[in-house]
Amino acid sequence: MGKLGVLSDMDGVIYRGNELIPGVQHFIQHLRDTETKFLFLTNNAEQTPLDLKRKLESLGLRGIEEDNFITASMATAAFLHQQQPRGTAYVIGGGGLINELYNVGFSISETNPDYVVVGKTSSYNFEMIKKAIRLVNNGAKLIATNPDLVDPIEDGVEPACGALLAPIERATGKSAYVIGKPNALIFTIAKCKLGTRAADTLMIGDRMDTDIVGGMEVGMKTALVLSGVSSRESLREFPYRPSYIFNNVGEIDINQL
Repeated sequence: MGKLGVLSDMDGVIYRGNELIPGVQHFIQHLRDTETKFLFLTNNAEQTPLDLKRKLESLGLRGIEEDNFITASMATAAFLHQQQPRGTAYVIGGGGLINELYNVGFSISETNPDYVVVGKTSSYNFEMIKKAIRLVNNGAKLIATNPDLVDPIEDGVEPACGALLAPIERATGKSAYVIGKPNALIFTIAKCKLGTRAADTLMIGDRMDTDIVGGMEVGMKTALVLSGVSSRESLREFPYRPSYIFNNVGEIDINQL
């Protein structure tokens, strides 16, 4: 077996809302001390790697580089570029998603776009839903950055991409192709960037239905942390189990896995 590489989710694992989760500083230092290669693999599609780096810095986590991130926006843009170079898209989403699409040569358009791309955004409104429905009914292909219905915040949860996508799917009768976790595509992109084999990669996450199942299906080791969405009680709902369970990432010792 080769040296273990680490992929880690962010929301519910590294932070919750605007609070760093206990044990994170120790975990990152442990990865550095053991010279473990790591990437943050996140279904966050609102923010750029620079935004995420600055957010971690504002929470007191230093020394993280932009190259340490793979976001659902990055994976979505890479997929669309491979499918239709220099295509067009109507986007419901934040600046991070639009920026990544521009980076691969896509144009943003409301006139007969090739794709309707849905990501999480706080500016979501009824006019966006109507426009997306019309465009999909006129032939645009429906894409979503991730399937998450909610994201954890300090005082509970808030709607995420899957919740924003639902009315468009229901109204059009079309199912979106979803790029982010648990799609094997984003795990494959991350694994290639990390430079490890699947069997030598640990996926750390707080969601059984995205992080854990996705990592498991591509042959990675998986570690569920109980600091986010999934709880020990909710494990009973799933027919699969993570390789490891921890209260938070501060309990993870790479040398013991």
